[in-house]
Amino acid sequence: MSNHSPAAGRSLLYLVIAGAAWGTAGAAASLLFLASDLGPLALSFWRCAGGLLVLLGVLAVRGSRRGPVRVRPSAASLIGTGLLFTLFQAAYFASVQATGLAVGTVVTLGAGPVIIALGARYWMGERLGLGGVVAVLGALAGLAVLVLGSGGGEVRPLGVGWALVSAAGYAGMTLRARWLGQRGAGGDPLVTTAWSVAVGTLCLLPLAAVEGLLPHTADLGRVLWLLVYVATVPTALAYALYFTGAAAVRAATVSVIMLIEPVSAAAIAVLVLGERLTGAVVLGTVLLLTAVGALIVAESRRPATPAPTVVRRTPQSAVR
Repeated sequence: MSNHSPAAGRSLLYLVIAGAAWGTAGAAASLLFLASDLGPLALSFWRCAGGLLVLLGVLAVRGSRRGPVRVRPSAASLIGTGLLFTLFQAAYFASVQATGLAVGTVVTLGAGPVIIALGARYWMGERLGLGGVVAVLGALAGLAVLVLGSGGGEVRPLGVGWALVSAAGYAGMTLRARWLGQRGAGGDPLVTTAWSVAVGTLCLLPLAAVEGLLPHTADLGRVLWLLVYVATVPTALAYALYFTGAAAVRAATVSVIMLIEPVSAAAIAVLVLGERLTGAVVLGTVLLLTAVGALIVAESRRPATPAPTVVRRTPQSAVR
């Protein structure tokens, strides 16, 4: 009889879907930049603000139905996750602006798994094992080949510094989700996502206002449709799935699975945007997907862990 956790399999699927959805954000952003003069910070603001509206609508519709009993994280805990989310997003765009998309992406997504693996080992005692280490190294090699294979990108210290800050924010967000999940204190993923994008909306508003908040375009319908898509699929849906999966899967495994994002983005660039399919794209994709597949198989074979004990509150103590 198998003692593997069905919940772990669902969590892995959620993470794969979230990574693929994140990859579509780049293509949508490219189309938005072509159709309007919207800048990256303004786009990030509308992404967060629109995602917040979608999540609040979903929570309002779902409100009358009682879900499973969860420990409710404090407001300070939710704001902390939101600040890490905002740091991850804003520092990444600063890196791209300073050193270019290729280098900023490789440093941010490449440093993330390393920081997460070290943090998970030090704070939570999670061990990847030799196979896991090989898979992580293979994934990082695939990422470098996929993004830098064209030979583009110039390394600038300021941009690299911002990319490392972004990677630290992403690592902190992932480790925090896993740490809370281990203790049964992760709360409702929809609520966590709503708080995260709400904090992001408030923090990005002044920066977006300086850059230019409203798009100027001759095709307003197209721009609005793309903004709705970015707010709904790669933000509200993807981050809700991400926080759900990250609570149940080892942190380093999460970080490598999320490298599906650049694979998804590369596939869309070739199939939808008409970019050329190069040997570097093929090789990088194969390396990345092989590493991700190996970690998914290893994670799915892990024995099910006992569910954390959740202390149920009395009705009086639950009232705030």
